[in-house]
Amino acid sequence: MTQLASDPVGPGRPGFLGTGRGKVILALLCLVAFIDLIDASIVNVALPAMRDDLDFSQQSLQWVPSGYLLTYGGFMLLGGRFADLLGRRRVLVTGTVLFGLASVLGGLAQNEQTMIAARLAQGLGAALMSPAALSALTTSFVGKERATALGVWGGVAGAASAIGVLAGGALTDGPGWRWVMWVNPPAVVVIVAAALWLLADDARKASLRSFDLPGAVLATGGMLLLVYGLVEAPGKGWDTARTWLSLGGALVLLTVFALNEARSRDPLLPLSIFRIRGLPGADVAQLVAMAGFIAMFFFLSLYMQSVLGYSPVRTGLAYLPLTAAVGVGSGITAGLIPKVGTRPLIIAGLLVGAVGMWLLSRVPVDGAYLTDLLPGLVVVGVGLALVFVGVTTAANAGVPADKAGLAAALVNASGQVGGALGLAIFSAMATARTDDVLATGARPQVALTEGFQRALLGAALFIAAAAVIALRATNTKGEIHEDAPAEADAGVPASTGTDVAESV
Repeated sequence: MTQLASDPVGPGRPGFLGTGRGKVILALLCLVAFIDLIDASIVNVALPAMRDDLDFSQQSLQWVPSGYLLTYGGFMLLGGRFADLLGRRRVLVTGTVLFGLASVLGGLAQNEQTMIAARLAQGLGAALMSPAALSALTTSFVGKERATALGVWGGVAGAASAIGVLAGGALTDGPGWRWVMWVNPPAVVVIVAAALWLLADDARKASLRSFDLPGAVLATGGMLLLVYGLVEAPGKGWDTARTWLSLGGALVLLTVFALNEARSRDPLLPLSIFRIRGLPGADVAQLVAMAGFIAMFFFLSLYMQSVLGYSPVRTGLAYLPLTAAVGVGSGITAGLIPKVGTRPLIIAGLLVGAVGMWLLSRVPVDGAYLTDLLPGLVVVGVGLALVFVGVTTAANAGVPADKAGLAAALVNASGQVGGALGLAIFSAMATARTDDVLATGARPQVALTEGFQRALLGAALFIAAAAVIALRATNTKGEIHEDAPAEADAGVPASTGTDVAESV
């Protein structure tokens, strides 16, 4: 939709967030983030029911959550570059339609092959949707409004995983597990209709030479092999030939990709993007931090159901205080960024999150919710809010519009790869500890609990390590810098400037 000439305030101009259209656009883009990220966790509680109905083998069942992660992380860079070259609205709508069709297919699945295929297609759709939506956000709002919008986005992203567990439990215990897939199509209809109505038609005609096809093949192949190797390592073993070939192949492909980008005239990933202040430090800190945070949902859910005997819906409800903490903390964090910058908030969030994870690593075999789970969940929720909002703002504030999709893809990919890395490492730790304790003749619940404790303690250490990394991050306050004008959306007057990271 093209901004009317009589309209003094439009996308890319100060004051746009205060308009009704600005608020609706922000809500639309946050809805995209919500359904993309909630689908990474909503199926977890439903896995036992899926296994029984579709005759899944235990080995194949892991590919219901992992298949989504594989294509989501593997195609993220390509999705971000498509958004920059072909237009954000076009890529967002295409990815959303694919996501919706895959959700319908998954809900209708009658065997494990169809379900896994649906999850792979969902992940591909999300890899197109997410960077397109985040780059649309960073080019629609400027100045302090961009920091506010990124704060809302970060809060939604932080709460999505917890809400996914809650929704998955309620749907599985209620209308049935198929609704964890069928809950998506109504949201898809809203997103597609709203995107076509509200977002500028920024479609571009890019020549085939602009796509850096060698880079696309190398990057996508390398990311797919990397995520696949990390997902398979806990079950197959870190010392197996398959694991070494997958991770070694990923290293080779990504190394060749970096060499290709340095020589390419139109690179898929211009290496100059890493000179943007705030972006590299935020991405690396998020990768390490998400290895710890994402693992929490996996191991704590298993602890509640396998050791404490919680039902799926009770497990989901247990995360409500964490979700509330993320929501409240995100609003506070967004208001603090223009005053103190992102670096102090990211570091504080990581330290708080590490303390909360340490508290959770002490859960006993006969744990009680109020004393053993609730305090750690609330503390982790506060830390998550600070980290998600701070990292998202730091990684996007200084990015010019023609690189916004790529920057969004990088920050999203760092979270996905970090999550896969954490699950791979901590699953191996938990399994090894559980096996050792079982060998002593201990009860299964005792052995499982000690394995979960070991994994959660490892997660706490990773989050603390991310705080050390964040010490080197640039402090971003989201102020306008006249030297870095942003490219406006098609049909929208150019703004006077764009946010950049302020180094202090």
